[in-house]
Amino acid sequence: MRKILSRTRRAVDDYHMIAEGDKIAVGVSGGKDSLTLLCALAELRRFYPNKFDILALSIDMGFDGTDFSKVQELCEKIGVEYIIEKTDIAEVVFDIRKESNPCSLCAKMRRGGVNDLAVKNGCNKVALGHHNEDVLETFFLSLFYEGRLGCFSPVTYLSRKDIHVIRPLIYVAEGDIKGYANRADLPVVYNPCPMDGKSKRQDMKEFINSGQKKDKFFKKKILNAIQTGLPAWQKLNN
Repeated sequence: MRKILSRTRRAVDDYHMIAEGDKIAVGVSGGKDSLTLLCALAELRRFYPNKFDILALSIDMGFDGTDFSKVQELCEKIGVEYIIEKTDIAEVVFDIRKESNPCSLCAKMRRGGVNDLAVKNGCNKVALGHHNEDVLETFFLSLFYEGRLGCFSPVTYLSRKDIHVIRPLIYVAEGDIKGYANRADLPVVYNPCPMDGKSKRQDMKEFINSGQKKDKFFKKKILNAIQTGLPAWQKLNN
């Protein structure tokens, strides 16, 4: 956790993600990334100069067999309030809409659910668990499939909801998250989605891993290109 916490704080400082008095909703899907983010922010709030509070939120998409009870136990252990919102997203995406490429709609509906729940519970920010490889994958998805230079931002203001979305794990490698999740025995929730591991994002993951094997600085170079080439990624002066 020390390495993860260090890189999390660096991202928070670089992009002024946390201000005094913030109430931050942590979007917890039940995967290793969001659970690691939850633990990192729970630890960071103990000593970060700007005092803040956190609330864990999960969107139950309606898949049979999904069980968040172990996540509830983790939240009780680290002193974080936890709220689960049951939805019919799975039915809408797969049974009603029968989407041939369901990932985009599913993600949009889940994000909307988290944002609405955050506002309802008095949060002014939502924290998402996108890690370093997510950044790179999104960049290449935009480049290869949309023909443009783009990526989600470290901090995004949603004017319709009057809420900021922050991504404190953007400097944290997926491998470090996997290692921490295993060592800490995080209660990862089984993902029953039939599209898991079959998306274009998985193709980008394999492309990036191939580039990293050929050049050990590949990921660092791409992140540097993003930070110098995309205005929203330029670090803020302290």
